This record gives sequence, C-alpha cells and structure tokens, in this order.
Amino acid sequence: MPNFFSTYSDKLHNLFLRYSKKLNGNIIRFLIWKSEYLSDKNFLLVVSILIGVLAGMAAMFLRTTVLWVEHYLASSSQFSESYNYGLLIYPTIGLLITAFLSNVVFKTDFGHGFTDILYSISKKDGKIDFSNIYSRMLGAIFTVGFGGSAGLEAPIVMSGGAIGSNVSTAMLFAKKKRILLIACGVAGTIAAIFDAPIGGVIFAAEVILFDVSIANIVPILLASVAAKLTALVLGGDDALFTFRLKDAFQTIDVPYCIVLGILCGFLSLYFMEVVKRINKLANKIPNPYLKALIGGLFLSTLIVVFPPVYGEGTMLLKSLLSGSEIVIFANSIIFKELPPQALFLGYVLVMLLFKCVASAITIAAGGSGGTFAPSLFLGGVLGFTFARVINILGWESLSESNFILFGMCAAICGVQYAPLAAIFLIAELTGGYELFVPLMLTSAITYITVTYFEPHSPYIRELVAQGDIIKGDQDKKVLSKLKINKLIEKDFKTLPEKGTLKDLVNVIKLSHRNLFPVLNEEKEFVGMIMLNDVRKLMFEAEKYEIIALRDLMQRPSEIVEYGETMDTVMKKFESSQAWNLPVIKNGKYLGFVSKSNIFNKYREGMQEENEEVW
Repeated sequence: MPNFFSTYSDKLHNLFLRYSKKLNGNIIRFLIWKSEYLSDKNFLLVVSILIGVLAGMAAMFLRTTVLWVEHYLASSSQFSESYNYGLLIYPTIGLLITAFLSNVVFKTDFGHGFTDILYSISKKDGKIDFSNIYSRMLGAIFTVGFGGSAGLEAPIVMSGGAIGSNVSTAMLFAKKKRILLIACGVAGTIAAIFDAPIGGVIFAAEVILFDVSIANIVPILLASVAAKLTALVLGGDDALFTFRLKDAFQTIDVPYCIVLGILCGFLSLYFMEVVKRINKLANKIPNPYLKALIGGLFLSTLIVVFPPVYGEGTMLLKSLLSGSEIVIFANSIIFKELPPQALFLGYVLVMLLFKCVASAITIAAGGSGGTFAPSLFLGGVLGFTFARVINILGWESLSESNFILFGMCAAICGVQYAPLAAIFLIAELTGGYELFVPLMLTSAITYITVTYFEPHSPYIRELVAQGDIIKGDQDKKVLSKLKINKLIEKDFKTLPEKGTLKDLVNVIKLSHRNLFPVLNEEKEFVGMIMLNDVRKLMFEAEKYEIIALRDLMQRPSEIVEYGETMDTVMKKFESSQAWNLPVIKNGKYLGFVSKSNIFNKYREGMQEENEEVW
C-alpha cells in the first residue's frame, strides 16, 4: 500500500513538473506584460485580491465538507432512538484515517498550522510546500468531521498561508512580499470561515506578522474583503459561528467582567498546560496508528460521559446563546432531562476541564485541527456558567448571552495571545460594536493574567526556546535570520599539520589572506597561523626546513560549530575579541566566519526589515 501511494505521488509530481514548465512560461510572459501596464504596488494589490478569493474558496470548501460529513454520520448511525452509538467510534476512525494520510500519503506531520507558518517565515523565507494547500484540509475533514475535539482554523489557516506563499513564489515576489501575502491568505481564511473580515486582518497582523505598518496592511484588507465576498457568493450564510446581540451592556457588569477575565485567564493556562503535557505523553508512542487508536479510545470514553466534547462545539454555543441549555445533555446516558441547577452547573464545570483534555488528545494523537474553536467553546461555556451562578445567588441579573460572548473573547485572547483579534472577532459576530467596551476589558484582564505566568504564546513558545523566532527585538530578529552556512568564507589556504615554514611561505605567495588554518591528515582543524606572527621569519631562509608549523600555530580561544545560532556566534566574537573564527562540523574544518561579513549582512537585513512592501 505505501508503495502504491509513493508511486502515484511520483507520477503526479512528474506530471506537475511537465506542465509547470508551460505554466512558468505563461507566468513569465504575463509578468513582462504586467511590467508595462501595472506598477509594482498595483500588481501586489491585484495578487492580494486573488489570494483572498482563493482563500475564501478554500475556507468554504472545508467548512461545507465538514458540515456535510458531520450531518451524514449523525443521520446514518442512529441505531437507537435514545443514543447515537456511532459517535463512540467515529473519532477513532477519523484519527486513524488522518494518521494514514499524514504518514503514508503526504509523509508529513500535520502539527499545528500557526507554528508551522511562523517557522516557515522565520527559517524558510516564507516558503511553504504546495501540498499544504490541501493536505491539512483533507486531514481536518476526517479529524473534525468525524468528531475530533478540535477546530478548523489551524488547517484552513495553513492552507491560506500556503496559497499566499505559492502564489507569491509563482509571481517571483521576494521574501518580504511573500510574507505579506502569506498574511493575506491567513486573513482571508479567517474572514471567510468566521464571517469576520476585520477580525481576519487583525489576527493576521497580530499572530502572523507581529508588527506591520499601516501602509503594508492595505493588501491584507483587500484579501480579507475578497475572501468574505467569495464566501457570500458561495453560500457563506453557513459561517462557523453567527449571533445577533439581544441584551444591552450595563455598567454594573464591569466588576463581573473583571472576575470573568481572571477566570478565563486561569482556564486558558490550564488548557495550554494540558495540551503540552498530553502532547509530551503522546510523543512517547512512536507508532502513529497506535497513538491514534489510543487517543481515539480515550476520546470516545470522554464522549460517553460528556457528549458536548464531541466535535467543535459551536452548535452547543449557539444553543446556549438562544437559551436552550438542554442541548448539553443530547446523547447523554447520564441525564435524560435537565437536572437540578446545582448538579447541572457542577456537570458543566467538570465538562469544561475534560473538554481541554479531549482537545489535547485530538491534537496529540495526530489529528489535523487547532485550539481556536475549543477556546471559543471553553470561554463561552465558562461565561454562561459564571453568569448563571451570579444570577442564582441573586447578586445581579446578568445577561447570560452577553457573558457567553465575553468569555469567548477572553478565552480566544488567553489561548491565542491575540487580544485585538479576539475583540474584533467577537464584536463582528454580534453584528455591531455595542459590547466593544466590555470585550476590551475582559480581553485585557485575561491577557494580563496569562502573560504574567507565561509571556509567550503556545505557537511561538517552543520556537523562541530553540532560537528559531524572536519577537519584539528587531536587532535580535535580524541576527536570528542570518545563517552560518551562508556566511562561511572558504577562500583560506590551508596548511598541513606536519608542514614547515617553507610550506607556509609558498602558500603566502598564493593567498590574499593573512590567516592560514592548519589541518591534520583527517582534515580536522588543529590551529591557525597569523601572518603578522611570522612576518619576520619569512625572510630567514635558513629556517625554512627547521621550523615546524605546529610550533607557529595557535589555537583560537573560540571555535564556531556548524549550526550554531547567530546570537551564540556573536557572543563568541565578543569574548574572544577576534575578527575571524573557524567553523567546524564534527571536527572537520569548513572555513572561517568573519565579524565584518556578519555586520554587512546585518546592515542589509536591517534595511530589508525596515523596507515598506507596499
């Protein structure tokens, strides 16, 4: 079976290469025409609109397909009038199929879309493989469509980013514009699937780009609008989540918004810790199918006790917003009707804790999904429970629907570390901005809470620890993008360890450098000789055969290992006070890296970093 897919993949790749030559020729002819009739700025805007349209199409395809799969499975497996037993096996089947797609068909870890995009931007100049346009979506259809407790945003955002990357590459755009168009794809998918064009723009700027100038945000705006319009044309009324505001905000609710913000902050921290620990446990299982099977069985067990953890959970939120909390016990084997309030609220709070576990298991078991939809679920249900408790105690008459929205906003902020995106996204979902002030307050309190304990978002935490991404410090960011393998200078004349002064003099005649590495018979670096140290000896011919090179060479105080981060390399330059340091790999000499060359590349990087794209 693996050979079949490998052969089919090779044939498809060869077919793509054959037709891509014709396509590249047409693209080149188009670019020549474009240079005569369109300025670079206007052309970038046209491409951003194209990416928005493609992103909108991808988002609606994924959403529509997942809804169809969910509806088909629900309607075809009602073996009993009292319970849908199919719900117990579908998540396991979905995870096993996703594992097959990941390991056999696409041979890539589906992982988490946001982290992969950020890594591509930081270390791959924004180049994302073409297969990511459809591979994550296909995995999400089986993961989420079959009841996996994850969201569609991670796979669809990866698809949008891949669309932006590959279109920009086809149009021969440089790295800076490629990264901007990746953000266009991300904004487009968020705008289409959440019916929130402004939220898509803010999310792309806040999570993907970190910092973006006002000028450069124009293409993202156009992509988001184009994606939203595309979704409407394709029947975007079935957006992931919609709601219309019913109750006005009262200033007396402010203290309760603050408390809810703190609670959502701690719930977000709990969720992220659960995801991290379960992922760590899952990594100890090397077999992907065994991992998917175990994860699916655990997930099914949770679904038996807590049916709402099945799938994304947006239908439950819609029901709660409409005042129909009985839906929590649909397909329940424990409660057949609404229990007393105390038991009801206790059940809901415990369900929240296990929803975190279910989402973590889905992702750790190899599922293609994200934490965006689960965070909406967690925040919304917590907001509902909080308001219900306050109302029962008689402390205040809170709008449960409003506090569901406040909780959703706070949880998105707490899990995604995107306060502005959370505010605008929920504000758009309400159909207006009447709740803007409480959304801002709740989001701010949650953000303060989570960043106090964990300053980095889960998307960049591991990348920051590995030095793959640096947020905020522009100097360090530019340095982190410099790679040792592109800075190694190899035009130094080498000398044998067993050589004499005569060998050195002969090499000096042929070299324009004043530094000479000395290697042993295995080509390992053993030392170096500075021209200034032997300048006087060069004119004492009688010593040419007497003085050995090992007596002239010196061992540098610092040596650079191939693959070291530029931050570490600069510290070695600072401690050694040297202008050139040798680079070795497994003991073998590769060349030298010079401080002056690094400074030149750094200046170029700073100019590129500060350059306006549009």
